[in-house]
Amino acid sequence: AVETGLFIGLLPTWGDKVTLNSWGKGPEIFNAENALAYGRYLGNRYKGLENIIWINGGDRQVDDRTFPIWNALANGIKSVDQNHLMTFHPPGENTSSRWFHNQGWLDFNMSQTGHAQRSYSIYNLLLKKDYALKPVKPCLDGEPRYEDHPVRWMPGEFGWFYDVDVRQAAYWSLFSGAFGHTYGCHAIWQMLTPDREPIGSGRNTWEKDLDLPGAQHMLYVRRLMESRPLTDRIPFQEIIKNEYMPETDYLVATRGKDYVFVYIPTGLTAKLDLGLCAWKKAGCWWYNPRTGEATAAGKIVTAGLKEFAPPTRGLGNDWVLVVDNAEAGFGAPGK
Repeated sequence: AVETGLFIGLLPTWGDKVTLNSWGKGPEIFNAENALAYGRYLGNRYKGLENIIWINGGDRQVDDRTFPIWNALANGIKSVDQNHLMTFHPPGENTSSRWFHNQGWLDFNMSQTGHAQRSYSIYNLLLKKDYALKPVKPCLDGEPRYEDHPVRWMPGEFGWFYDVDVRQAAYWSLFSGAFGHTYGCHAIWQMLTPDREPIGSGRNTWEKDLDLPGAQHMLYVRRLMESRPLTDRIPFQEIIKNEYMPETDYLVATRGKDYVFVYIPTGLTAKLDLGLCAWKKAGCWWYNPRTGEATAAGKIVTAGLKEFAPPTRGLGNDWVLVVDNAEAGFGAPGK
């Protein structure tokens, strides 16, 4: 992994070795005492490696019995390993902050928006809430809807998540304050092959799903974010003045010192208060999340309300409007 530039999200244990309160095969082998000792062992073993991010937990609810176990495991690792970041893997439609936000070992919050929701409401519930917590800790969606995953695990009733779904998850979370994003594919995480029993109605092999379009589109997300300064970027929802936005079509905005990004998931016309920008003139671009291509959309004076209609409209026709400070000298977004 080091040789290929990869970091490992390393779980000390999967959740069913702590509790079978929801699913899994077990056995339940941990208590607070042996979890502390095991954590110290792991911390000593891996503290010298450069490419580890600890992920405590294991897709599991936390209760009065298991809270001391997870806490002991984390404190055991951190007692000897201060070199690596640590978070907690919560169950679906939950976040680590629910139980551990004030624990010293939790360096950033991880939410799991999960595999059931198709609207922005889950980001209001989890990620935006985490972003606003005190003390301030970074936040990220560590398990969003996976490509080629059955919606709510019931493909006959609700269908499947496709590339448009994973793009929405990425832009909605990043523009709402997440410091990064996770892409997942249902067949790949379980390494599904023809001779294995599918988990959760998996339908394709991992080899067939290696080059799904949504995976490629994550590269375009990254190129867009890295084409403008990263470290001063914050949510900027106040610039959006649309009177009504369904949560399935929700527009989300983020800004840096000299730029604004607005994600438009289904092509609605964006009504923006450009007077909130900190510069007088701007250059505008339409960035296509499906192709990574940027098209110049002219220069404007950043004063008052202005409407922006994307080039196309409808489900699957998502766009990012880029508004740059004309004096910043940026090139095309995504380059």
